[in-house]
Amino acid sequence: MDKSLTNAPLQALEEAFHAMRARSRDEPAPDLAQRLDRLARLRSVVADNEERFRQAISVDFGHRCAVETTIAETMLLFSELRHATKHLRAWMTPQRVATALQFLPARNRLMPQPLGVVGIIAPWNYPLQLTLAPTIGAIAAGNRVIIKPSELVPHFSALLQETVAQRFDATEVLITGVEDEVAKGFASLPFDHLVFTGSTRVGRLVAEAAGRNLTPVTLELGGKSPAIIDASADLDEAAERIAYGKLLNAGQTCIAPDYVLVPERSLQAFAEKVRAQMRRMFGTDPANKDYTSIISDRHYARLEGLVADAARHGAKILQPAKPDDPNWKAHRKFPPTLIAGATETMAAMQEEIFGPVLPVLGTREPVEAIAFVNARDRPLALYWFGKDAAARDEVLARTVSGGVTVNDCLFHFTQINQPMGGVGASGTGAYHGEWGFRTFSKLKPVFYRSRFNRLADLYPPYGGKIARLEKLMRFMS
Repeated sequence: MDKSLTNAPLQALEEAFHAMRARSRDEPAPDLAQRLDRLARLRSVVADNEERFRQAISVDFGHRCAVETTIAETMLLFSELRHATKHLRAWMTPQRVATALQFLPARNRLMPQPLGVVGIIAPWNYPLQLTLAPTIGAIAAGNRVIIKPSELVPHFSALLQETVAQRFDATEVLITGVEDEVAKGFASLPFDHLVFTGSTRVGRLVAEAAGRNLTPVTLELGGKSPAIIDASADLDEAAERIAYGKLLNAGQTCIAPDYVLVPERSLQAFAEKVRAQMRRMFGTDPANKDYTSIISDRHYARLEGLVADAARHGAKILQPAKPDDPNWKAHRKFPPTLIAGATETMAAMQEEIFGPVLPVLGTREPVEAIAFVNARDRPLALYWFGKDAAARDEVLARTVSGGVTVNDCLFHFTQINQPMGGVGASGTGAYHGEWGFRTFSKLKPVFYRSRFNRLADLYPPYGGKIARLEKLMRFMS
């Protein structure tokens, strides 16, 4: 642990920030070898402590399925690191840009440069992956990084602070503590770029604080991501894939399907199929090690409130296990729950659920599903199931979302050559692969004038040469 962050947390953070910023100005352009070395050291942080991270995250959750930590966190990070290491030389190379005919034989180049110091405010739900994935992009782009982990995962945060400090100087990559004072002051520091992953409500506060310094932000937020079941869909296939997408990490996933729109005539049958798939995947025993706990008692109580409200308003509550078994709450595991026949006035349709509760709503026509999605904030993800290509393309063309997976859930996030980011209330900006490198770089346009170019004709005294030049440019356009 960095001793400078153990006393007077906010003051120590400010001092560490200014030291890092000064170093970034003194050494503004780390070369390829330096960046590759930092990426290799970051990989060793994960590889050498993989089991320790799994255990720390599980302790923080009460229980986190070890396989889920592997497939949703460490595997994705290794993929990101491998991709960045392989392509970094090409990303760093200045790009040729076409030069307009009237300026030839001059040249244009686009030169990527580090921004300086990047701040990352990390979430609790995938604490390793969603902390280090943006860090990979920032390091690849040549930046220095300060990370504030979530206070909801203190064991993980302490371990990350320890392991990063063993391999990085405090002016390269620094992990802060999770004290309230640090959390409140972090976004107010004049970072060169700030990344926040979390709720839309807190995202607004972060953007407001960053705006006072004109700090550009990448906001990875959430919202209510819909799954649309077309009349042409295979209901068994859709039920299985939605059950998996919803229950991974017990639904504590920002791109989890938050509600399902299904043709009315198939609503009840579809809900029963999802319930059967949930039972097949996770059984009925709350001690099942494949099923992850809810992060806190407060979040558990919130989910109970959403289900109780839906029941009071006439929805049919479907659960593959008996929810009155006290072992569910003892393990802080919330039983998988479907709200069949949900309505938009229910609390479960007013806020992001972020848990293993899935409202299912009936629609009469495909256009009704599109209208329902478009009447709400633009979601971080959208899922469409069906075989009708025209119906699929209609939904893709008429809805706007952060990303889409067709005939499955979640997997657009894993595509390293695609950007990951929200739109509107679900976020702004993007990263992953080269998209992350570009987000954390200044792509500086550079114009190289040729000594043979006649740009001096633009200088005064003007006379008739400007008219001749204008005539030439109009002809060339």
